[in-house]
Amino acid sequence: MEKIKVGIIGGAGYTAGELIRLLINHPEAEIDFVFSTSNAGNPISKVHQDLVGSLDKAFTDIVNPDVDVLFLCLGHGNSVKFLKANAFSENTKIIDLGNDFRLEADKIFTSTGSAQAKTFVYGLPELQKEDIKDADYIANPGCFATAIQLGLLPLADADLLNQDVHINAVTGATGAGTSLSATTHYTWRDNNFSYYKPFTHQHLGEINQSVKQLQDTFDSDILFMPNRGNFSRGIFATIYTDFEGTVEEAKTIYKDFYKDAAFTFVSDEQLHLKQVVNTNKCLIHLHKHNGKLLITSVIDNLLKGASGQAIQNMNLIFGLEEAIGLGLKATYF
Repeated sequence: MEKIKVGIIGGAGYTAGELIRLLINHPEAEIDFVFSTSNAGNPISKVHQDLVGSLDKAFTDIVNPDVDVLFLCLGHGNSVKFLKANAFSENTKIIDLGNDFRLEADKIFTSTGSAQAKTFVYGLPELQKEDIKDADYIANPGCFATAIQLGLLPLADADLLNQDVHINAVTGATGAGTSLSATTHYTWRDNNFSYYKPFTHQHLGEINQSVKQLQDTFDSDILFMPNRGNFSRGIFATIYTDFEGTVEEAKTIYKDFYKDAAFTFVSDEQLHLKQVVNTNKCLIHLHKHNGKLLITSVIDNLLKGASGQAIQNMNLIFGLEEAIGLGLKATYF
């Protein structure tokens, strides 16, 4: 079998860097091109400096329309613009790491020069692995959305989300991308902590959508407080809601739901972020207190929350073992 030829769009960002690091060690894939208009002609290792000696390629501003799979690592809202401006083979699979196609209302797209509409499948493997296997186009979930959904979906599947859900989650600085802003400079972020977009974060749409996919009677509020942490990578989410059973009953529900999951595990021990950083794992811990179930969910925002999950989806699409190319690794950040 020939190796999967990969194109990456938006190659200078954090998620593209993680994709490159994973793909150069993937036994069944090879990088055909990495597209970046701002860096065209520059060695990739000039931007992703840990790749010196690992990848002898330069960024390009020319696409190969016949690659087997295309990863879109563009800012939110830019994937639609790119696909309207650039045509690809009808055989090219597309995995979008932005938010353009995640919601049901946005999943159908007709590209320029094509009479055939593209229908994007929401790419959370723990939710709909079989649909992903048959898909040509994947909307990769958001990072906060991944951690939170994996914390909630077992309860939704059991029709046990019957009250408001309260969420407090902290993400690392890489979650904001490489572009500088007032809240991403080192002098602001270091030794600091803040919330942003309280109760209105854009990932709430896909979280609600997935919960209702499993429990269509859910009509309570999901109250989400996102926070910025002063570390580079990772998401630590704590979720609580009413639960009438025991913690052991909750563990049974969760472990049964994730019994076939390649990367999501229920731990009997309290969690910390270093357990998942530089891995494609999601770890979950459960605690019961006075009628409330506390669910802790931790992931690496750049891997299980972005590029690692994108490779997981690629593996499923091409009929490969789900975990191939996603072992533990050393990374730049």
